[in-house]
Amino acid sequence: MNETLRDCEALMRTGSRSFFAASRLLPAPLRAPSAALYAFCRVADDEVDENEASPEVMAALHDRVHAIYQGRPSEVLSDRAFAEVVKTYRLPRELPLALLEGFAWDSQGRRYETIEEVYDYGARVAGTVGAMMALIMGVREPWAIARACELGVAMQLTNIARDVGEDQRLGRLYLPRSWMREEGLCPDEWLQSGGHSEALGRVVARLIGAADQLYGRAEQGVIALPRRCRPAILSARLIYADIGRVLAAQRYNAVDRRAVVSSERKLLRIAQSLPAVILAPGWLRGHKPLPAVKFLVEAALPAAAAIRPKTVSEKAGWMIDLLLTLDEREQALKTRALSRD
Repeated sequence: MNETLRDCEALMRTGSRSFFAASRLLPAPLRAPSAALYAFCRVADDEVDENEASPEVMAALHDRVHAIYQGRPSEVLSDRAFAEVVKTYRLPRELPLALLEGFAWDSQGRRYETIEEVYDYGARVAGTVGAMMALIMGVREPWAIARACELGVAMQLTNIARDVGEDQRLGRLYLPRSWMREEGLCPDEWLQSGGHSEALGRVVARLIGAADQLYGRAEQGVIALPRRCRPAILSARLIYADIGRVLAAQRYNAVDRRAVVSSERKLLRIAQSLPAVILAPGWLRGHKPLPAVKFLVEAALPAAAAIRPKTVSEKAGWMIDLLLTLDEREQALKTRALSRD
């Protein structure tokens, strides 16, 4: 497994320097599974992109996921590494399948009219990773899993804002089309012509604003993490949010140049994240889950419930969340019954 781990870490180092830098702050036992998770997602994403998400490739990826959950992964290095993570942390099959669904949306040329539809996309291609990382780190509380999913969505919004020009050159558009029309832009015409404008910059700025709101929500979940995991996740949140700051300095021009956070800035953010290890546990549960990630939280609950709370405080929090979840389900059933009457 050591050679496999080295290969997974090498893939993370070359694929995402921000994620790699943050992952080095994780406790040593969690670096291998986080690298394996990243490798699986990255390899699958690359295969989809290189083959334009052909039906054959998507079918093969689904077969490989099912083989992983049957305990007989393919010879692909990332599949074998991910299979160990699935087995150890009981990751629900629905999570990687939702990731593949997001990849499939690209092949379908899906159009995103509203920010809510962009959230739906982000939940699949990034919120899933947040949910799986939460389970790897031992998160039990549904509200904390929701914050992890929302952090993934926030990062995806940042990716979309940063890659506007690159995506346009590939014939893709993830900005909310309704927002573009409000600024006097025709989405289809812009896809053909490209180019930056003040109107487009305002759309990008609005998307960064939406990401920042989710970053604020997600930060509440840091206190639910094991103390030694907090700096890694907080630094990832801070570094990724800084991409938005770089875009702002570029007047939100994401077409003519790529927004990059400097190494010095990343080191500063990592240093700022270290005190998170001494944050006192609290009872802050914050917002209800973003509707787009609710199905991910529900999928993760069985695996989260299997993780035993370690302290009296954690046990009490787990029980409160369980009662709240059961109450919400009971209210939903009553509402459906009344609607049928």
